[in-house]
Amino acid sequence: MKIQSDAGLAQVCELLEAGCPGRAKPLVEDALAQDLENEQIQFALRCVNFWIDKIPVSPEIDGDGKFEAAEELTRQWKQFISFAGKVADESEWIMRAVCRGVFSTALECYELALHTQHSSQQSDICRRLGLCYKKLGQYETALAHLSEANTLTPDQPEILAEMADCYALCGNDRTAKVLFREAFFTGDPKIDIGFLDSEMIRRLIELVESRGYTGQALLEWIPVYGVLYGVFTVKRELRAHEAGKLKQAIFSLENELKESGADRQVMVPRLINHYFWFIDHLIARQEERSKIEETLLRIKVLDGEVHKKYTGIKPD
Repeated sequence: MKIQSDAGLAQVCELLEAGCPGRAKPLVEDALAQDLENEQIQFALRCVNFWIDKIPVSPEIDGDGKFEAAEELTRQWKQFISFAGKVADESEWIMRAVCRGVFSTALECYELALHTQHSSQQSDICRRLGLCYKKLGQYETALAHLSEANTLTPDQPEILAEMADCYALCGNDRTAKVLFREAFFTGDPKIDIGFLDSEMIRRLIELVESRGYTGQALLEWIPVYGVLYGVFTVKRELRAHEAGKLKQAIFSLENELKESGADRQVMVPRLINHYFWFIDHLIARQEERSKIEETLLRIKVLDGEVHKKYTGIKPD
């Protein structure tokens, strides 16, 4: 009986990988009837039931609806991850099959949308194509699409974050660290951390989440702890206009924090991150130590724990 149920489950996974949960349902129900206590089959049935009405049948969608169909699939994927819960860790091969089915279908929709959507959306679609190829494990192809998106709309945090994730998954940690640091500089809410997969960034995100941060505050604290825990360690020298914008941003943030209605949960980590960048700039330009000490004191006033950890970091 176990051999039969295992064979049935393998067929179910093949159909899930092909994006066909409707065809998989009678097979998984039959497999479960033969092995009622099999938790893997139970989980596969949950996956089938979740996706059966959500994965579109390609011929039923016209060209104009392809983009929205793909967008809905990626939105549903995030809900599915929460739905799957901890069981997903014990059913990796089933999750992998579902992932391939969902993102292969989304990829097909995005590729068709690329030829029908307005040219102004080309960068967005290229980024989404990159996401799909990354989820399918085709990292070089993903990077090609993400690089094109970055050429069309340079230095967008959500594009840089996906590029960094791909480089990390390819084992190019140095480039990944540079791009992650750039991406999270502004705490941009467009960065969807739910789609970042590399161990480097996942461990950092989990660490920050363990401290109770969520939402926008989580995005703002990620680069701070990225520095403190040695993830965002690869730095570059700022160009003159970038240094000027950084000083202006620090001035504005300091003034905003003085206002009574300031959102300190968001603004404190954002300002600390700006201070980190400014200190790196001062060190690169070999400025007087007094300027660095002044900035360190400002960090200490904002958060003594961060100051203690930061000043205890040994330089690379």
